[in-house]
Amino acid sequence: MAVETDASPPPELALADTDINWDRLDKMRFHIIGAVLFTAQSALLHPASVVKTRMQVAGSGMSQMRGMDVFKHIFRNDGIPGVFRGFGTSAIGSLPGRVLALTSLEVSKDMTLKYMECCDMPEATRVGVANGVAGMLSNLVSCVYYVPLDVICQRLMVQGLPGTASCNGPFDVVHKVMKVEGVRGLYRGFGLTALTQSPASALWWGAYGAAQHVIWRSLGYKDEMEKPSHAEMVTVQATAGLLAGACSSIITTPLDTVKTRLQVMDNFSGGRPSVLNTAKTLVEEDGWWGFYRGFGPRFLSMSLYGTTMIVTYELIKRLSLKQD
Repeated sequence: MAVETDASPPPELALADTDINWDRLDKMRFHIIGAVLFTAQSALLHPASVVKTRMQVAGSGMSQMRGMDVFKHIFRNDGIPGVFRGFGTSAIGSLPGRVLALTSLEVSKDMTLKYMECCDMPEATRVGVANGVAGMLSNLVSCVYYVPLDVICQRLMVQGLPGTASCNGPFDVVHKVMKVEGVRGLYRGFGLTALTQSPASALWWGAYGAAQHVIWRSLGYKDEMEKPSHAEMVTVQATAGLLAGACSSIITTPLDTVKTRLQVMDNFSGGRPSVLNTAKTLVEEDGWWGFYRGFGPRFLSMSLYGTTMIVTYELIKRLSLKQD
């Protein structure tokens, strides 16, 4: 019996510990540690998000400026509070949403992997597909919660710019949006977000899963080898996250620009904002390059986010393993 037990794991021995599944996690510890570490990570990346949002909004006078110049302008005029506008709302508001997103991600990934066990395909492909499906489903579920939060945070980020209403905190944002547009106003851009960010999430997680396995193979790891060291796992996962984030930013920036415009503008002189009208305005103002307003900060943010998020996420999972 002992010989059989020792003989069964080898096909997954090398790479099994690089992807800890949901059943092996202490759920309470996972969400508590995740809340702390992900909030710290969000704090590091929030200034880039503020810069990106300012560059994408019409009338800000920053659309033609470089990202670093926009950052200096905000910091010079508003100081540290300026580059962290909306962070408190985002950090606190994200806690329930993160539980929803991470739980749906891990559960759907495990279900997809089990469903695909009988499929005859390479391991890297199977893991990439499972990660992609999980990323898409998780994003669809979490959009219901995150889109209103996104609307509130972005409005706080662009306070004082032409075409935006002045609000005194997140509850004032909700009150003013509800007064003018009702619940529908809090879900501005929901359709665009769901239809674009869900495939983008599928792309990110699928690319990450596949890239990680391709990198392991290129390093010479095979199923019968012993598992990688902790340093090797962090390096490979960070590299895969960087590649996934960079690819995703290139594809999703145009849609993010339209979505941001749609969510923050209050000037209804031309009728209620729509995706088509917003896209036409961008083309009229800057040509097709207008869709890539804020691309530099977004590329930097998503690349750094891809790296730091996945390293943090994998660390959380290792710290949350059930104690045998």
